[in-house]
Amino acid sequence: MSSRLRARLRADLAAGVVMATAAVLTGPAHAQPAKAAPLFEQRVIFKASQDPGYACFRIPAIVRTTQGTLLAFAEGRQRNCGDAGDIDIVLKRSTDGGRTWGPLQVVSNGAGNTHGNPAPIVDRTNGRILLPQTHNAASPDGASCDVPCNRTPHLQYSDDDGRTWSVPRNLSAQIRPSNWNSWYATGPVHGIQLTRGSRAGRLVFGVNAETWNGSRVTANHAALIVSDNGGTTWRRGATDSWPIATDGTFRQKPSELTLTERTDGTILVSGREQDGTDLGHRTQTFSQNGGDSFATRFRPLPDLYTPQVQGATLHLGNRILLSCPGDPDRRRTMMIRSSYDGGSTWESVDRGTVVTEDWSGYSDMVDVGGGVVGLMYEGGAVDARDEIRFARFNEEWLEPRRGPDPTTADRAPSAPRASVLGGASPTAGVFGGALAFDGADNAVRLPFRTQLELGTQSFTASLWFRYSSSTGEQPLLWMGGIGGTQPQIWLRGEPASNRVRGLMTVRSGATTVRSASVSTAAAHNDGRWHHLALRRGGGRLTLFIDGRPTSTADVSGSVSRNSPFGVHIGQRMDSRQFFTGGIDEVRVWNRALTDAELTRVRQTNIGPSSNTALWLPMDQVTAGG
Repeated sequence: MSSRLRARLRADLAAGVVMATAAVLTGPAHAQPAKAAPLFEQRVIFKASQDPGYACFRIPAIVRTTQGTLLAFAEGRQRNCGDAGDIDIVLKRSTDGGRTWGPLQVVSNGAGNTHGNPAPIVDRTNGRILLPQTHNAASPDGASCDVPCNRTPHLQYSDDDGRTWSVPRNLSAQIRPSNWNSWYATGPVHGIQLTRGSRAGRLVFGVNAETWNGSRVTANHAALIVSDNGGTTWRRGATDSWPIATDGTFRQKPSELTLTERTDGTILVSGREQDGTDLGHRTQTFSQNGGDSFATRFRPLPDLYTPQVQGATLHLGNRILLSCPGDPDRRRTMMIRSSYDGGSTWESVDRGTVVTEDWSGYSDMVDVGGGVVGLMYEGGAVDARDEIRFARFNEEWLEPRRGPDPTTADRAPSAPRASVLGGASPTAGVFGGALAFDGADNAVRLPFRTQLELGTQSFTASLWFRYSSSTGEQPLLWMGGIGGTQPQIWLRGEPASNRVRGLMTVRSGATTVRSASVSTAAAHNDGRWHHLALRRGGGRLTLFIDGRPTSTADVSGSVSRNSPFGVHIGQRMDSRQFFTGGIDEVRVWNRALTDAELTRVRQTNIGPSSNTALWLPMDQVTAGG
């Protein structure tokens, strides 16, 4: 999407009008039927200024009924945008595929308490729409529910296409075990009805919960809830539980589960990962028996870049789509990414389709019919909670599947080749060839492998660079996450501040975050080659520029935990800054090299062969194939 188009989109959204883009089809009358024109259009459907009585709308969920009506649910938050205030579940209906929407109606009135987490499901055997949801008493300030938070699952249904709804009934006795006695949450995202195999017709939605032992939270739980009698009764099926240590740490907390039935009947279960020590902000598993059990425990997706946020999946043609923001640190840049292998792997962020670069958060998707997908998502120019938008798009609007990227060799033991992005090209280097980067979209990205996780170990990173830029950040090497709380290591030029800087952010225990940075006294942006190294070891973090050291005290903790994890050369983790210049011989060892070893690397390019985590000579680029 061009910058001009994005600007027009923001302006149209502010006015609450639809904008569409479509290609004009031309050709002789006898030509074969052409593919559909790319379609993208959207409008605001929930916003405080257009729906009086509410301060904020959040938590979108959407389904299409058997009559073709779209039902768009949200939480109508009355006093403020907090999670535990006076909250109603509200609804708008569209009978024309999301082009226009009817008035707001209250489905579940909080009456001073919190009614939320809508997880609608359509029973296509009889047309009934079922609405699992969660209730809790409002907190005094409405901001958040005190721990332990006593939240109870409820269910409503509609038999008249969403016009009227039953009174909510409590499902706790059926689906909330007695020890799931703190947090409990349905969805929030649409549930599904299975269509294949012996369990066809089964209704399924996801929940997550916590256990409280009287003094602390001791476990996280994720589960599928199933019904084989149209929602009359429900039971807990597949379940995955993760213990919480006495220091508050845990490996995973799968939550806000979105479900998609694959063509082979397997259920893809994709969830948000919240503050676990495993790498990544998303986690997933599969169920091969209709939701009765999980095939494996949840597994994190370290290289699927997204902030900690709910997302949605939907089947479209030969793809499964994932909607969630693409910025690994903040809730912004709503994207659609695709999987072409049933969710086993996902497109990298540079291959996804950007819906908006605005702030954006929770989302849901629906099959509108006729090859059109509906995306309902939180968005705003100032805050992701400003409004809830509904976008319509087709597969032709999505970025086409891209072939393999060019690659460059990684000489670390058993390492796969690294991807060369944006056209980074060979140039003369210090020791043979190097790569030149244009500052726009050129980068080298390494595929994730566990050997790149340096954890609490000592390490040494070494590279050569040359540049002449006088402005902007100039990222050289980035390993880990991004932002003030995510473990990471990076090296970059900061010419406006007249320095080159190295930074390390670590986490230890449940919440402790520390950072240490070291910088040079000059920008070294003279267009000549300079050697740069960052070493952690012996209680110090030391930066070397052309063999001259400056150091600071080490900070204890792991440099690879909790966050999405990427290794990039010439690019910031969030793709918002790129390097302009040349980079050569990028190497990382998972130990601290001695001063003598570093001198040898700088003078002869001969370094230790053991403990090599990555080694990019940057001397050749091979075309993708």
